[in-house]
Amino acid sequence: MYIRILTSADAEIYRELRLQSLLQNPEAFLSSYESESKISMVTTRIRLEPSDNNFTLGAFIAEEKLVGIVTLFRESRPKIRHKAHVYSVYVDPCARKQGVGRLLMLELIKRAKLVPGLEILILTLTSTNLSAKRLYESLGFIRYGTEPRAMKLGPDYQDEDLMYLPLVPEL
Repeated sequence: MYIRILTSADAEIYRELRLQSLLQNPEAFLSSYESESKISMVTTRIRLEPSDNNFTLGAFIAEEKLVGIVTLFRESRPKIRHKAHVYSVYVDPCARKQGVGRLLMLELIKRAKLVPGLEILILTLTSTNLSAKRLYESLGFIRYGTEPRAMKLGPDYQDEDLMYLPLVPEL
């Protein structure tokens, strides 16, 4: 397995895995399969183009099969530019329980620490997603709150845990 930054050339395989994530785990994402499937391939290519402040990592196994993704998006407004968000973490069920999510997050954290002025990573997750919560806590993320009824999926509500990881020693 190897991990690398995805580019516009990866748009088709990224889109396939992203849509799979929304179908298989709709409770884990704020976006929906219906809305994401309407996004054009051109837009997907544009979104995947990495910059100094935004990138998507992909985990690959045998013969270029994309099995995991995670996106970092840095805030652009000056007062909150010290923060970046972690979005769209997903590992294909065929690759789960093999450390793919951990390796993706470790690589994201390593790259985030190299971004000048970036001090903190922020993410949210469905409160009932205990395996993801354990992973993030093992990487040093700290839960700082819960947003009740953060998402409504059909008639059911999902709470979200809010977590952060300091990239520099806190004063």
